[in-house]
This record gives sequence, C-alpha cells and structure tokens, in this order.
Amino acid sequence: MKNTLMLGTAVAALTLLAGCGGSSKSTASTSAAATSSTAASSGASPYSHASSTTTAAASTAAGAGMLITSKHDKLGTVLAAGPKKLTVYLFEGDKGSVSNCSGACAGAWPPVTTSGAPQSSASALAADLGTITRSDGTMQVTYKGHPLYYFVKDKDAGDAYGQGAKAFGAAWYVLAPSGSKIDPS
Repeated sequence: MKNTLMLGTAVAALTLLAGCGGSSKSTASTSAAATSSTAASSGASPYSHASSTTTAAASTAAGAGMLITSKHDKLGTVLAAGPKKLTVYLFEGDKGSVSNCSGACAGAWPPVTTSGAPQSSASALAADLGTITRSDGTMQVTYKGHPLYYFVKDKDAGDAYGQGAKAFGAAWYVLAPSGSKIDPS
C-alpha cells in the first residue's frame, strides 16, 4: 500500500510538472497572439511592423544602420535593402529629399527606415546614402537624395511588383546604383 501511495504521488507530481511546462508554452503562444492582435487592432500594417522589426534586427546585428545593396534581377542591377534584399523604390511625387508619402501611402509603400547611419555594399555607394527625418520622427534612408520605399506586395528578393506603378498621385520606380530610375518602357 505504501508503494502504491508513493507511486500515485510520483505520478501526480510528474503530471503537475508536465502541466507547468505545457502552461508556459501556452502563455508564450497567448502572448504572441495578443501582440499580433494588438498590432492588428491598432491599425498597424503587419508588413510595416515586420519591416521595422527587420530593420531594428539588422541595425542591431550589424551594429550600424540599414544595409543598402544591389542585386541583379529581370530589370538589371537594382538597389535593395535589408537582410531579405527587398527591392527599393523612388516615388516621383517626392520633391527633393522630402517624403510626400504618409498615411495610406506609407501603408502600401513602407519607407526604408534606419536607426543609424545607413551602410552600403555591392554596387550601392556609401557616398550616395543619406537620411531624412519623417514627420513621425523616424529616419528614412535616401539614395542620391531620393527617399527609399519598399512595396507591400514584395515578399522576397526576386519581387519588384511596384515597378512602374502609378499610385498616390505619381509613379514608382526601382533604382539603379547610379541613382536613376529604371524605366524600361
């Protein structure tokens, strides 16, 4: 009887411990779901949230600002940003180095932001990089004076779905390392 009681107590203790381990996983999942739910209810774009998270991670990992590089794709050699080498665009609605893309525009065309001095690699030239301060206080990367943007539908390095699009009052183009828009039409 004593052995049965000890065995029952051991099984109960193991069940309790197993339940605690499962509980912490559930709490982490619940916490992640709550964070996603909070972002969604605040009206924040999941893309811009991911972009800013990626930007912060890239800045922290490199100990510096956003990495602007070049890549070869169907349009030729184009500029790209971040660890995923997403295509970057210029907005012809911008005048000089002032961004004219905010609100719904910035939701569809998230600005390339940085927390430090932007860095260059490949054919992107460090001397052509700069930053501007957006109305919300974030630093947006510029190249040859053009504020840079992502396009929300681009998900990986091979995408350039925003090329030549006309939205928010002007056209959007990918950039060559020279700083010129690429317009194959």
